[in-house]
Amino acid sequence: MVTAMTLTKKDKLWYGFIIVAAILPCIPGVIGGGSFFGHVATMVLLYAAMAQSWNIISGYCGQVSFGHSVFFGIGAYAAGLAVVTFETLPWYGVPLGMLAAALVSILISYPCFRLKGHYFAIATFAIVEIFNRLFMIWDAVGGALGLDYPILPDGWENFSWSDTKTGYYIGALAIFIVVFGVVRWIERHRMGYYLLAVREGQETAESLGVNSTIVKLGAMALSAALAALCGAFFAQYNYRVDPPMVMSLDMSMKFVLITILGGVGTFWGPFLGALVLIPLQEYTRAYLTHFGAGIDLIIFGIIIIVVMIKEPRGIMGLISYFKKDKAEEGAKS
Repeated sequence: MVTAMTLTKKDKLWYGFIIVAAILPCIPGVIGGGSFFGHVATMVLLYAAMAQSWNIISGYCGQVSFGHSVFFGIGAYAAGLAVVTFETLPWYGVPLGMLAAALVSILISYPCFRLKGHYFAIATFAIVEIFNRLFMIWDAVGGALGLDYPILPDGWENFSWSDTKTGYYIGALAIFIVVFGVVRWIERHRMGYYLLAVREGQETAESLGVNSTIVKLGAMALSAALAALCGAFFAQYNYRVDPPMVMSLDMSMKFVLITILGGVGTFWGPFLGALVLIPLQEYTRAYLTHFGAGIDLIIFGIIIIVVMIKEPRGIMGLISYFKKDKAEEGAKS
């Protein structure tokens, strides 16, 4: 049994965040109704979970993937097909989408893992384009038009609300807790050490008895399944799904950029990256549209360039830098 005496600083911060986030819907006017803040808060949690799913394979295991929108899209289409095509509940599509994404990730990753470095990354770029074109011409999933949801009764059964953001926020928070909870578990257990060993030196890890192929495939399958879970939520939230929305290089780059900005291979990096980029994206779209389309991407680029020049480890690196400065000042005094 874990007691307060055994909790680390990271644990206390983790539990504290969950408590604060869980309280937000109870504050009148903050999340409820059609509040824009409720939308932004929901998107921050969702994109943080998405980025963390990518962080498992690319941050902790060191296998940089630009193809995670494929798994995200599989999850979105699984939920969409359950509702639109089979006229049943989205809940049935979620586990099937996660399983399908995990299987697809293993099938495409096994040959790709024979490639190293930037060759693996380039291969994942190609995979996104292949799946995007496949779904564009696949009539069974709606082709280029995608799937448009019917009007569904509000409630948890259909995971649909027309006049409030509270349900969606709670759903995004639940996904956030699941994804970050899985990563926290990985950090504390043997799997985390295996991932770090492969990242730091695959040949060295293998010489110590680590089966790098199994470790990488397991990490990719878990990463893909969690990305698919996020994709299912995304489809429900937007009430439609089509290839450009979910299976595009643009969506794949969001996985990457959020994590890089926050700090690759760190627990809180994906959340900090989403906390900066997603409000920036949503508020610039809302209030700076008169400057033309893409203004949010220009600001994205400037922020990432500045942060990478100052500290390549991202926001988490900046935090460590300031902590180190304060510690040195305290030692001198």
